[in-house]
Amino acid sequence: MKVIVLDDELPALKRLVKSVHEAEPDAEISSFESAEDALAWVEQNPVDVAFLDIRGLDMDGITLAKRLKVLLPRVNIIFSTGYSDYAMDAMELYASGYLLKPITTEKVKKALGELRYPVMVEEKKTLRLQCFGNFEAFYAGEPINFHHAKTKELLAYLYDRRGALCTTGELLAVLWEDDGDHSNYLKQLRKDLVDTFEALQMGDLLLRQRGGMGVRYEAIESDYRDWDKGLASGINAFRGEYMAQYSWAEVTAAALLAETN
Repeated sequence: MKVIVLDDELPALKRLVKSVHEAEPDAEISSFESAEDALAWVEQNPVDVAFLDIRGLDMDGITLAKRLKVLLPRVNIIFSTGYSDYAMDAMELYASGYLLKPITTEKVKKALGELRYPVMVEEKKTLRLQCFGNFEAFYAGEPINFHHAKTKELLAYLYDRRGALCTTGELLAVLWEDDGDHSNYLKQLRKDLVDTFEALQMGDLLLRQRGGMGVRYEAIESDYRDWDKGLASGINAFRGEYMAQYSWAEVTAAALLAETN
């Protein structure tokens, strides 16, 4: 969501920018103390929402709103003002909101949730791992399909190690419990993991060096990481099971239970 914010009083402008950011953390916000500067900006940079003061600018807010709508017919105008006198003018302009100062994050959030012209936000395509219960890996909300089923277990163990580089010997011992020589199979799993991540343009999430491999723990979303950060979403998701299909995960599961109790 692209937003412009206008107010001729700098303290009020900063408060409004802060409220917009808190209400919509992913919004791209540009702030102005001049209506002419804002118009010049919008001519080259289309926006979805415009927060406008009504008085005090080098152009009154109603006139500015009309000029903005000529440039962007579907722009959402939200007035932020200390005056209630212009509410009828705002209605005639089909404004998306009329906020009376003092502006709060709650007022801004409510206005952004009731826009006349809804903003289509592109869903972020991210990797997210489910560690509580059975381990699963998702990209853009869909399960990741690896060429080898055991590649998922390799990813699970690397994530369990929280960014530490794991040697070939360690991976062989853990994934096969010293049951024969699976060196060639491990090479296939590593290649499968690398190829899958690179195909999804996530190759930078893997750590690789001769004889070792890991993942960037902090860069990957998961319920385990949420728990680690003390977030309610992670704490509430833990029900005593961690990567339940893998016996080697019992050590971490026990540590999680110990910290929970």
